[in-house]
Amino acid sequence: MTAPSSQPGAEVRLPPAYRLVALDKVESTNDEAIRLAEAGAEDGTLVWAREQSKGRGRRGRSFVSPPGNLYFSLVLRPECAVATAAQLSFIAALGVGDAIGSVAPALLEVTYKWPNDVLLNGRKVSGILLESRTEATGRLEWLVLGVGVNVRSHPEDTSFPATSLAFEGTPSSVTEVDLLQAFSRHFLTWVNRWLDDGFQPVRQAWLSHAHKRGETIEVRLPKETLTGTFADLDADGALILEMPGGVRRQITAGDVYFGG
Repeated sequence: MTAPSSQPGAEVRLPPAYRLVALDKVESTNDEAIRLAEAGAEDGTLVWAREQSKGRGRRGRSFVSPPGNLYFSLVLRPECAVATAAQLSFIAALGVGDAIGSVAPALLEVTYKWPNDVLLNGRKVSGILLESRTEATGRLEWLVLGVGVNVRSHPEDTSFPATSLAFEGTPSSVTEVDLLQAFSRHFLTWVNRWLDDGFQPVRQAWLSHAHKRGETIEVRLPKETLTGTFADLDADGALILEMPGGVRRQITAGDVYFGG
């Protein structure tokens, strides 16, 4: 697909399933995508910006967004329950992981940190944010999938260590445009497989590269902190934690930390 006439995206080529909205700078690609979704933007509308002035991650955390990295948000209108649509975060992680694998040196290790981060050599290189609107009937009206990937630079002052493709040795010729184009292809492949075969293939692929599976982790929830062994994901993507007092299931959200 050829981008609209706006100059920032003139060089970007995406599959026909996407409609690109390319911007030089925006406060937040998620906010812009939400505005477009509310105005009736079609499924596959992708808002990409070279820079964000007020980027944000999960739980309203600020997301440093200098030029050179990848920031985009995708409007989706899946015909499914809200809980099922949450599986798109795992699909997005696989899309990011496969995109990185297609442009980065072969020896770099890509892993997935539950629930929605992508790691490179054990450090965070990408974060994923889902926001949605549900009608009074319970039907999902739209979902906005926000993705940020550190391509040229990464923040130093973070609670979980961060990295970038450049820091890990990816050639300087690889740009955020290359990664966006690669993601668009791989994400579409995984979405189609999800639609055809359900969540199980996605779950298996994600688990095969899950960070610290089988090891002790700490999960910080709004009202409690859990410590146990990262055992598995259930059929819907919820975390299963083996604890001294028994197995804790249906953990659908939380911040994961690792010892040592």
